[in-house]
Amino acid sequence: MSDDVQDGFVRVRLDLSYDGKDFSGWAKQAQGQRTVQGDIEDALRTVTRSKETYELTVAGRTDSGVHARGQVAHVDLPAELWAEHRDKLLRRLAGRLSHDVRVWSLAEAPSGFNARFSAIWRRYAYRVTDNPGGVDPLLRGHVLWHDWALDMDAMNEAAAALVGEHDFAAYCKRREGATTIRTLQELRWERRPDGVLEATVKADAFCHNMVRSLVGALLFVGDGHRPVDWPGKVLAAGVRDSAVHVVRPHGLTLEEVGYPADELLAARNLEARNKRSLPGSAGCC
Repeated sequence: MSDDVQDGFVRVRLDLSYDGKDFSGWAKQAQGQRTVQGDIEDALRTVTRSKETYELTVAGRTDSGVHARGQVAHVDLPAELWAEHRDKLLRRLAGRLSHDVRVWSLAEAPSGFNARFSAIWRRYAYRVTDNPGGVDPLLRGHVLWHDWALDMDAMNEAAAALVGEHDFAAYCKRREGATTIRTLQELRWERRPDGVLEATVKADAFCHNMVRSLVGALLFVGDGHRPVDWPGKVLAAGVRDSAVHVVRPHGLTLEEVGYPADELLAARNLEARNKRSLPGSAGCC
């Protein structure tokens, strides 16, 4: 599949962040609900005085209520439009966008760059507190309250069995024609000085609900409701377990997206489009 930029257009990389509380996720919705993509595309059209809407491609399509600190997107703009507006575009977007979404940089992307397919990893953080008094009111929109004391060592021991390349069907909401094979590069918990427990979850890509399902399983281990080996057994079973809860979205933030060196972008772009299968499993391409 070719990803060449159309003649007369320039591919522009956007680095952005948003508070997901009042958004129905990243992707535009047919029902007219407010989305991050919709807000930015509308703002771009307005500040460039364009008749057309230029569509954004994003690194990670976050769900309703999920936040992002280090989101990346790209948009292909007519070269003349880009040349006319590039110097003032960032400031004009800041004046047009609502305060819960910010674009921090706009730059011409290197050859072969695709915000989604060129990415080699995405890193999320999930934050939860087991403080019996609840969540700091100033953090309530970004931290989950878990009403049981949590054993961080047990959660980290359970998490270790989930790292690596696996079929995460047991932790994903299936989508027709989509693979659930992922390489989980990092999954660990640490307790911050303020007592908040923070999970770092890093993978080449994620399937739908994967991070929040993994966190839900590990919280059950941390509070003693399930043994340490339970999340690994669920993974091996390969089917959704009703005991695995998808935790609420407000504790989740997309922190960072990683890309290879410029000369490797195009190759990664092609590689990421291939449907994966595990050794010995059925599947092709």
